[in-house]
Amino acid sequence: MSESGGEQSEIHQHSGWLIPLGVGLAIIALCGFFLLYDLRPGASLFRNVSPTANASAVKLVVRGVSFTIPGNYLDSRSSRRGGDVDVVTLSVLLPDMRGYSADEAGLFLSNAADSPVVHLILRGDTDSLSGVDRLARIYLPYVSEPQGAAAEFGLTRYTFRDGTCYERNDLYAGDGGRLLLLCERPAQDLPSPNCLAIDHPVAKGVTLSYRFKRAQLSGWRDIAKGVDKLLTGFMY
Repeated sequence: MSESGGEQSEIHQHSGWLIPLGVGLAIIALCGFFLLYDLRPGASLFRNVSPTANASAVKLVVRGVSFTIPGNYLDSRSSRRGGDVDVVTLSVLLPDMRGYSADEAGLFLSNAADSPVVHLILRGDTDSLSGVDRLARIYLPYVSEPQGAAAEFGLTRYTFRDGTCYERNDLYAGDGGRLLLLCERPAQDLPSPNCLAIDHPVAKGVTLSYRFKRAQLSGWRDIAKGVDKLLTGFMY
């Protein structure tokens, strides 16, 4: 009897830390998944780009939505072939959202902290969350104050708790929460931080994400309006 009691005691002692460990691993896995989801399709799409100054119109179709885009806005040769695609990357310069030119090649390639480049990603997505739903379902579990705090430039700032996968970022909500900006915090190993506007719908089944330097955050309204106007002009 005493031996059986010892076995039960040993089982209870081990199970005390197995459950918290399992919960912790699950949280880490989910956090990592959502972080990768937010940053998809990832910075790799902005590598090995081959911009051109040729502004000839290119006709593209993303999930049934047609676009006519000047070639000097498109990052890759494959996109400039036209046709049906699932993902399109573009680059423009602030403040007027102009496309690539040989004279401004240095600006397009710059990674300076105050770079005027905005990188855009159009992609097919039938399951994208609205900004309000994304805030509630993905981000709020990791912030220190769910109600947020008033921030400069007319934004609401949410601060992530230490120890979460977002701890090196700040989240800003604008336009009544419809626009979310995930902004990297400046650091010694990150002297040129970015802000990412995530999954803004431009048509049924098509969403837009765009990335700009955090130093340009004060102009977020003008950037959002400029991007929307640009994409509207490309659609037909």
